[in-house]
Amino acid sequence: MSMVLEKNAVTETAALEVSDLRSALEFLKQHPGEYVETDEPVDPMAELSGVYRYVGAHGTVMRPTQIGPAMVFNKIKGYDDVRVAIGLLASRSRVAQLMNTTPENLGFLFKEAVANPVPPELISPATRAACQEVVHLATDPDFDILKILPAPTNTEVDAGPFFTMGLVYAADPENGQHDVTIHRLCVQSKDEISIFIQPGGRHIGVFQAKAEAVGKPLPVSISIGVDPAIYIGTCFEAPTTPLGYDELAIAGSIRKRPVELVDCVAVRERAIANAEVVIEGEILPNVRVREDQNTNTGNAMPEFPGYNGRANPALQIIKVKAITHRRHPILQTCIGPSFEHCSMAGIPTEASILTMVGLAMPGYVQNVHCPAPGNGKYLTVLQVKKTSPVDEGRQRQAALLAFSAFSELKHVILVDEDVDIFDLSDVMWAMTTRYQGDTSTVFIPGVRCHPLDPSSDPEFDRSIRDHGIACKTIFDCTVPFALKDRFERARFKEVDVNRFIPGFKPQGR
Repeated sequence: MSMVLEKNAVTETAALEVSDLRSALEFLKQHPGEYVETDEPVDPMAELSGVYRYVGAHGTVMRPTQIGPAMVFNKIKGYDDVRVAIGLLASRSRVAQLMNTTPENLGFLFKEAVANPVPPELISPATRAACQEVVHLATDPDFDILKILPAPTNTEVDAGPFFTMGLVYAADPENGQHDVTIHRLCVQSKDEISIFIQPGGRHIGVFQAKAEAVGKPLPVSISIGVDPAIYIGTCFEAPTTPLGYDELAIAGSIRKRPVELVDCVAVRERAIANAEVVIEGEILPNVRVREDQNTNTGNAMPEFPGYNGRANPALQIIKVKAITHRRHPILQTCIGPSFEHCSMAGIPTEASILTMVGLAMPGYVQNVHCPAPGNGKYLTVLQVKKTSPVDEGRQRQAALLAFSAFSELKHVILVDEDVDIFDLSDVMWAMTTRYQGDTSTVFIPGVRCHPLDPSSDPEFDRSIRDHGIACKTIFDCTVPFALKDRFERARFKEVDVNRFIPGFKPQGR
C-alpha cells in the first residue's frame, strides 16, 4: 500500500480543472492524506468494502471506522483490466477541496449553482467519447455483466452484486425533458439489473410510469465514475429541482462549463461522455423481480441509516443492451452507510433549505448543516441570528420551512449564531445549556418521512399508522431574545499564537 504524501503546488483554479474521475484522483494526489492506493488483490465480494470500512468509510458505518483518504484498488480478483475507486466524497473537507471552496460554504455554493444552471451539451457524433473506447454489446453470446465489471457487495448477506454509484439518466417519454438520479442497482442475471425507485421520490419513476402506462420500455443510461460535482448535483430533489430540471446543469455551473453528453450505442438515450463506465438498457414495462431472488438473504444492502435494507419483493428490471467503458476503466463505488453517501445526500439538503428559508426569511438563517449521524437526510442543524424582539419565534418558522424544503427530514436542531454547527460537540453543548425538553420541543406527528427509517413503522410504535410515517421534531436550542445577555459565552483575549508556535493554524473558522 502506498500513501501519497507529496505536497505539490496547487493553484486556486486546480479544482475547476477537475472534469472526470481521473482528474479528480490526480487532484487528490496533490493533497497529503487525501488519497491511498493498493496493489494487493482484493475480492469485490464483501472484502473490498470490509477494507474501506476501516480506512475511511465513517458515516453511520458500524464502529470502528474513521474519516480517511479516498482509496483505489488496482487489482480486483477475477478482473485483469478494472480498478475500483471508493470514498472520493467520504470527507466534507475533501469535497470542499474538489469544489474549490470551504466546508462551511458547500451549501451556499450548490445553492447558487442551482439558481444559475449551465445545461449539458451533446458532443458531435464525430467526436469519440472517452466512455465508448471499448464497447460490449448484449447481442454477443458471451456477454455477461459480471464478466465485464466487478459489481461489489457491501456485506456477505447482500441481495447480490450492486452498482452503488450508477447515475441513471432518462427522458420524459411525453416531452423529452431529462432527469438523472442515483438508484440501488442489483445485478440479477447476465443482462438484467433490478432498480429500486423510491415511490413518489424520484422523477425517473415518473418517466417509467408514463412509459409503462402505454406498454413501452424506458431507455436509460447508467454512467459510473464521473466528476464528483456531478454526483452531488444529481442528488437534488423537488422542490429545489422540479420535474424537468436536468440536474447535470448544476455540475455545469460548479465547473463553469457544460457537462458533455454522447448518444448511446444501443438505446435511444444519452450518457455522460467522460464516464468511466456506461451501462445502456431499458426499464421493461410490467415486469417485476424479487431483489434477493439469487441469494434469499432477505436483505438488499446496507443503506444510509446504518442498517441492512430489506430486500424489495417487486422491483423493475433494466434489460441491459450494451456496456461501454474507457480503456482500463475505474469502477466507482461506495459503502451504503458511509460518509460518502451522507455527503451526496446532505449537501443538496443544505442547499435546498438555504434556498427555501432564504426566500421567506432573508438573512435570518446563517448556515445549515446536515451531519453524518443524520445520514444527510434525517437531521439538520439550523443556525439563526436573532437581532430584535420580533425575531423570537421565527426560528421555529424556519424549521417548518426546512421540513417543507426537504420532505424526508425528520429532526431539526435550532441553534444561535455563536454555536459552531459543524462541531456536534458544540451543538450538544447548546442542547445541554439552552434547551428544556418540555418547552423547547415541537412535535409534528403523523407526517410521511422516509421508508428506510426502521423506527418509522407500526411495529416500533402502535401510534404510527403506516411504514414511512414519522413524528417530525424541532429541538429549539436557541436563547430567548430577551435573555441573550445572560447567555454570552466567555470571551478570551485574542492573541497571535504564531508568536509561540510558528506555523500554527487554528482549527475551525
